[in-house]
Amino acid sequence: MKAVVAAGALGLVLISSVPAHAAGDEVLFAFSDPTISEASGLTPLGNGLYATTNDSGDSGRVFTVDSRGDTVGVTHWADDPVDVEGLAPAGGNRVWVGDIGDNNSVRDSIRIAKVRVGRGERTVSPTVYELVYPDGPHNAESILAHPDGRLFVATKDWGGGSLYEVPLHSSPGGLDPDRPNRLKEVAPVIPMATDGAFFPDGEHVVVRGYYSATIYDWPSMDRVGSFRTPDQEQGEAIGVTRKGDVVVTSEGLRAEVIRVDPELVGEVLGDEPPPKAGPSADPDEAEQGNEGDGGDRDGNDGGSTGPIALVALAVAAYFIFRKRS
Repeated sequence: MKAVVAAGALGLVLISSVPAHAAGDEVLFAFSDPTISEASGLTPLGNGLYATTNDSGDSGRVFTVDSRGDTVGVTHWADDPVDVEGLAPAGGNRVWVGDIGDNNSVRDSIRIAKVRVGRGERTVSPTVYELVYPDGPHNAESILAHPDGRLFVATKDWGGGSLYEVPLHSSPGGLDPDRPNRLKEVAPVIPMATDGAFFPDGEHVVVRGYYSATIYDWPSMDRVGSFRTPDQEQGEAIGVTRKGDVVVTSEGLRAEVIRVDPELVGEVLGDEPPPKAGPSADPDEAEQGNEGDGGDRDGNDGGSTGPIALVALAVAAYFIFRKRS
């Protein structure tokens, strides 16, 4: 406990020195709905709509929000989930919802479901899939969907997280609602990952922590570089629009959805604009090509070394201590 408190104190010092929004950041809107108080996922849906969900403590519901920040739709999908933490695009007007949080790393399994979202209120009964890690329980807040339909979970671990691949329906022994589905470890990612998303080109993936985000090449999972994220109360969500813009939001009442300065992202990607969509199949029609396992754990530190990682660990300790207290 002393170590956590000390790290929390260091986190408070670091928070005071975190820069505010850069000149190129753009506040798109703020959530006007007071029931969106702990946004822990953000998925751009296109046509000016975004999906978000609260984390632990809420019922299972996904909010659809328009470009003014107003809630225009709510999908109720579960009465009492354990800890909903992530969203990922699932094609059309559907999203994957991840009941994947596990602060104490004690859950025997985690759950995902694909639900319909959009304007209007609805109650759905989606197929729920149970997932198990090959190496025991982990805490996680990130689910990521590749444009080809493959789905991944990134863990939130102190020493460095890992990316795990979800089985596909079309693969032998694929995703099955009637039994636990074993995840496959793919590659390391940053420590304390709070969310992640693929770029629409399918060749890059971004994973964020509380105050920075790291971009990786796909499928090698070689680290490309990092950029700072806007200063927010507790930054836990990131998404990438169909145009390749990176958007983030935070827990807290009336939290802002902010487009990250495209120049920052472009600098990481090699002084080019964020990658836009290339040819890709609808995720619901392309549940195949499940071969590439991406990355070499021994040859990639996943961005977990250096001052940024130390800062991230200290700040994360503060937030975890605050959240549990």
